[in-house]
Amino acid sequence: MQLGTMLAEGKTKIIYAHPDDPDLVVLVHKDGITAGDGARRSEIAGKGAIAGRTTANVLAYLGREGIATHFVSAPADDMTVVRRCAMLPLEVVMRRLATGSYLRRNPEVAEGQPFDPPLVEFFLKDDAAHDPQISEGEIVAQNIATAAEVQQMIATGREVCAALARAWARQDVTLVDIKIEFGHLPTGKLIVADVIDNDSWRIWPGGEKARMLDKQVYRNAPQVDEALLAAIKERYLQVADMTASF
Repeated sequence: MQLGTMLAEGKTKIIYAHPDDPDLVVLVHKDGITAGDGARRSEIAGKGAIAGRTTANVLAYLGREGIATHFVSAPADDMTVVRRCAMLPLEVVMRRLATGSYLRRNPEVAEGQPFDPPLVEFFLKDDAAHDPQISEGEIVAQNIATAAEVQQMIATGREVCAALARAWARQDVTLVDIKIEFGHLPTGKLIVADVIDNDSWRIWPGGEKARMLDKQVYRNAPQVDEALLAAIKERYLQVADMTASF
């Protein structure tokens, strides 16, 4: 597919104008993997194509579940065509089980404690400030989103979480938590946007943390070597294949 002008570049993707439709953009998924606000960076050959496959599988599934996203098509494994959105500078995290950073902030909570409905937390996208947590009131006060939009993100986030938890449960995999993002269409409508791939969630086969298939393997590793990156690639390929059944 021919690409238009490059519009932006992030840690894991490059955004290009669509060559024929100004209301669309093309996401090209990169081979990079990062952790610690970008302090740890590696390249995994082919990861972009794997991430693109997973994102297409997940967003197409959410659309079939009646959840509005910006997904249009996937003309190649490493390319996703999406509707142009003005992204909110927020990461919206839905937690079904207590683990990770939540435990560091709440040490009195036991790992694995369930949240029903899923606990929703907001984080401001700011690597320099280490993506600080932000309250609903602060989001409104800083004109990031309206109070009604905050409630919409909470409700939609839980719908996304429930839909993906059902899909993973059919393969005996527990969705522990997931990070999603939102953007405004030119009409002002707020929808699920950006990507959802194996960097976006924690997934534990059989509910066993030791068998995790997600990016946490990379975050947890005391050091990075070729064997680790090869093992991560195998997990990501497995996840892409598994999401194809969604």
